[in-house]
Amino acid sequence: MRTVLRASLRTHTRRYVSAAIAVVIGVSFIVVTSLLSDATRAGLVAGVELPYRGADVVVTDVDADQAARIVGHAEAGDDAAAVLGWTPQPVRIGGRLVGERTDVGGIATDPALRWQVLREGRFPTGPGEVVADTNAVKGRDVAVGDPVEIGTGRHTVEATLVGLVDTPSASAGADLYLTWPDLHAVDDDLWVDSVAYAGPGSASLADALPAGARVQSRDAFVEDRQAELTNEVNVLAILLLVFAAIALFVSVLVIANTFSILFAQRARDFALLRCVGATRRQVLRAVRLEALALGVASAALGLVAGTGLGYLLVALAKGALPSGSMAFPVPDPRWYVGALVTGVLVTVVAAWLPTRRAVRVSPLAALRPDDSTSVHTGAGRMRVLLGLVAVATGVGLLALSISATSPSAMVLGGTVSFSGVLLLGPVLVPGLIRAVGVVGGRMLGAPARLAAHNAVRHPRRTAATTASLLVGVTLTTAVLVGLASSRSAVEADLDSDYPVDVTLTGSGSALPAGLVDDVRGTPGVGSAVALEGAVGSVTGAGRLPVVAVTGTDAVVHGSPRPAHPGAHEVWLPRDLLRNGLHDGDRATVRIGGRSTVLRVRGTTGFGEAALVAPTTLSGLTGAPQPWAVWVRATDGADAEDLGGDLDALARPAGADLVDGLRDRAWVLLQLDILTGTVVALLGIAVVIALIGIGNTLGLSVLERGRENALLRALGLTRRQLRATLAMEAVLLSVVATVLGTLIGVGFAWVAVHALVQAAVDRAPTVLPWGQLALVVLVSGAAGLVSAVLPARRAARVAPAAGLTLD
Repeated sequence: MRTVLRASLRTHTRRYVSAAIAVVIGVSFIVVTSLLSDATRAGLVAGVELPYRGADVVVTDVDADQAARIVGHAEAGDDAAAVLGWTPQPVRIGGRLVGERTDVGGIATDPALRWQVLREGRFPTGPGEVVADTNAVKGRDVAVGDPVEIGTGRHTVEATLVGLVDTPSASAGADLYLTWPDLHAVDDDLWVDSVAYAGPGSASLADALPAGARVQSRDAFVEDRQAELTNEVNVLAILLLVFAAIALFVSVLVIANTFSILFAQRARDFALLRCVGATRRQVLRAVRLEALALGVASAALGLVAGTGLGYLLVALAKGALPSGSMAFPVPDPRWYVGALVTGVLVTVVAAWLPTRRAVRVSPLAALRPDDSTSVHTGAGRMRVLLGLVAVATGVGLLALSISATSPSAMVLGGTVSFSGVLLLGPVLVPGLIRAVGVVGGRMLGAPARLAAHNAVRHPRRTAATTASLLVGVTLTTAVLVGLASSRSAVEADLDSDYPVDVTLTGSGSALPAGLVDDVRGTPGVGSAVALEGAVGSVTGAGRLPVVAVTGTDAVVHGSPRPAHPGAHEVWLPRDLLRNGLHDGDRATVRIGGRSTVLRVRGTTGFGEAALVAPTTLSGLTGAPQPWAVWVRATDGADAEDLGGDLDALARPAGADLVDGLRDRAWVLLQLDILTGTVVALLGIAVVIALIGIGNTLGLSVLERGRENALLRALGLTRRQLRATLAMEAVLLSVVATVLGTLIGVGFAWVAVHALVQAAVDRAPTVLPWGQLALVVLVSGAAGLVSAVLPARRAARVAPAAGLTLD
């Protein structure tokens, strides 16, 4: 058998290369997925993880006294602890009042737990020193070295400003930062969010804590906090689950399909070996050793190729996204072991199953054509039955995922139902090809009819050939529709919550006449509109500016939209609806000696003012003044810098600033990170589709060498043969594309209802028609390109030589 194995390797090198390519692709896809997932996770949690990056564990549900005991425990054990807590305090810098309620937080003295970024000066090294957020003190004439007074009465702390910092975190931040002794002295009952703890003592920390305190590993805490910030939808867990399932499913499919064709072609070889005296055990042992050697070598090459491709894609994504959105990943040994085992195991199983089926029957029976995919045989009927059961089960799981909002049920349901479609492939795909081929034959003549006939003569080969492209198109369509739907829903939700990027509203007096011009001249401001009004009162809401909304379409997100109060309405910030005042109630609006009764409507994102129609305001006052400025930022404006610049203009003018751009920018950044990652994965799926369909077409050309030679001998020209093979590839591509698009849209619809609507109510399913049309064009072109080399190879073989092929 060794001699036979070596002869087979020499004779059928192309077949082994095709099989090796399939294994390399499958293993590489798993490795690339692991690297992209790790890089995406780093980007998604960067803002949340930053304050805890140097910690071993994180403690929550503690008060200030308990946090002080944790700090003392750390100092006694030569560990480190950083308290993330805040207190609003009056602050004076250089003798000037900065604010009556300025957020003051803590900063770690241990560099490993210090997360702020130094911009000027140095960090505090002990009590009596403080740093300030650079954006919080913009325009206040503050410099390093100024004396700082924090708090009132006996809790006052006097310190020196030793530095300016940035605070790039989505979950923590303050205007000033003190070391823990000073922070606790300012307010011994401050609010404590969490305590980051690092050191050997973290293992026994839980025993030293009071009942009710919660200790989590850093990674577990960060993922919980990320889920909390995204409306309890754990994006990271869903992302990893979906990507892992896709990687494993596609890898198994590509490898198994290629080996299915490869060993179906060799069934006659195995039968001939049996006829000349080889036993079943000898044939099986030879094939298993052959598959094992091929699987190990190819899987190892796939690990290397996947690592290189993964880092390349991460680098491209980092270049296309804002700084800090993604990080270079750290290879996870578990993914690598899983990829290696998958490649080797699937190769052995994929080679063993068809060979075992071939040696189980008599040699003469194995020499006859295989009709197991025909619905008229027992095996064919069983395959159809299993496919129908799988589709029905998968649809049921998808329905369950919608009702239970279960990502696991969605992934499992998608996998099972898609597996059912693949089982039905030898029946479903030829049927669709016949329908398309009838139209093509009438339009394009004999080559098209011959192509359709060739495509359906071997149902299993046809289904295997289309499987790779079907997977790629399904994934691409599902992701494109899912992303379009998610982004549309999220942006609509953001438009509702943050309709204006930044608002400046007068608090005690009207705004200066030149403020709107100063705002328009600020870098990052796209447009700004001044709103006129007067200070008044609303029953149940107290005194506040009452402004007329006019000419604001250029600054309101989602315009055109009903961003204008009706003549009988007053819009109030929702946080002012108290003391029995509710949305829909009628309230009296009074300015000076004039008043009117209006219906109340609660809103968010329009600043700290009551909004009325211009006609309503003119009936309440005859001398309106500028009381508010609404701002629309330019695309790509830095939210932190713009907020700091506008705050520096608002403070001297006595205006209250509401910055919705920061929260809006953070959410959109998460979408950009996810989009960049998914686009990278789609690129891999397209490559897999191209190589997969080319691989299986190439194997089918080898299998049909005698048929093609006979057609040439009967008068088919080389050009007609190339056209026939090209049309066959296009037919396969069109059918796979149409079927994959329909399935992908269905999967996307399920994902929107199961996942997106859990975070955003009434999320619609959006079909990006232009992108879907591009998918169809690219898929058709991919099928045509994949046929180029096999068609040229088939056309180069002379009829006489082709008829002598083994």
